[in-house]
Amino acid sequence: MDRIVIKGGRPLKGEIPISGAKNACLPIMTATLLTDRTCTLRGVPELMDVRTMARLLAHLGVEVTPEMARAETVTFKDGNLSTVEAPYELVKTMRASVLVLGPLVARHRRARVSLPGGCAIGARPINLHLKGLAAMGATIELEEGYVVASARRLKGADFTFDQVTVTGTENLVMAAVLARGETVLRNAAREPEVADLCRVLIRMGARIEGLDTDTLTIEGVDQLEGFDYRVMPDRIETGTYLAAAAITGSRLSLTKARPETLGAVLAKFREAGVVLKTGPDRLEIDARQGGLRAVDCTTAPYPGFPTDMQAQLMAAVSLAQGTSVIKESIFENRFMHVQELARLGADIQVDGNRAVVRGVAHLSGAPVMATDLRASACLIVAGLAARGETTIRRVYHLDRGYERIVRKLSAAGAEIRREKDK
Repeated sequence: MDRIVIKGGRPLKGEIPISGAKNACLPIMTATLLTDRTCTLRGVPELMDVRTMARLLAHLGVEVTPEMARAETVTFKDGNLSTVEAPYELVKTMRASVLVLGPLVARHRRARVSLPGGCAIGARPINLHLKGLAAMGATIELEEGYVVASARRLKGADFTFDQVTVTGTENLVMAAVLARGETVLRNAAREPEVADLCRVLIRMGARIEGLDTDTLTIEGVDQLEGFDYRVMPDRIETGTYLAAAAITGSRLSLTKARPETLGAVLAKFREAGVVLKTGPDRLEIDARQGGLRAVDCTTAPYPGFPTDMQAQLMAAVSLAQGTSVIKESIFENRFMHVQELARLGADIQVDGNRAVVRGVAHLSGAPVMATDLRASACLIVAGLAARGETTIRRVYHLDRGYERIVRKLSAAGAEIRREKDK
């Protein structure tokens, strides 16, 4: 296994380009199952999750060029599928694999998909995916750890999600675009990645109204065309580098970004004392004005503060003046990074879903262990500011969601390297 070693205390400078969004790329990749035409996706990030999804699509019979999606531009061609089964071996490491369920049932009438895996940050059931498909006429069975769904043709339905679910919304949107009649999805997720998927589907010929709202109306069509589309920039990567600049008192430019998708995140860092200027595809950060101020924050579905930025914000305010209170309302087990931040000297007390962060004068480098994707990023953020050397192990989590993070930070002045663990 690899580890990341950081010698902290160096400010960041220059520019960091933002990669394509993993959480937009993955559902768009599964949308290629909805047509037999060639689909071209641009801005594809080189990530483990992208490679896993490419392997899954290739297993199903989709032609992926180049293999394993190892390029910025990737084409997909779903001719005649060889199977409609997504096996456990390909699904166990990534929850987004469940996104093949809706497209397979919609176009190929049947799917057999293993229950998904991913980061161990709490229970993330897919019951709402199945409830919605059943409302659209699918027969659902669970057998030996697999979901088996089938329908001659899905039919439109008026469905309300009991709670907001991003992948659930994406799965049902993709199922509905080829269903007979009209589907209305209420309490739908409003995340920008959902809208990005919908824009791709519209480009393919789907009829979808209500983008960026919590009610999506889809009029089913008989068939869809291919697409040529550039995936949106990764807002969580953008926010992570913002946190890194904030904690190190840096001036930094983030290019190829979409700041308008980060409203709640930008508001919190401005409240903490960071000067931010935004452009159409650029975020200018200036955190040289002095120490950060404490802020309170509660995670919430979009447009609220994203749970995927909670750990990075916590790292940043561990050096803030005053006491911050961070509440996690999305996942019940997403404070696993707290004990590792404490090893670096952070003063954090957890009570249920509430973390009280008392700012300290400085952090000190130490060996730490990453527990999930965003915890990995949080430890890098903290390590960039810590005195001395920080060694982060189990960094394979990073490969799931951050493209060339060590290279990007190094180019921006960080003293950071990746090496084989001893």
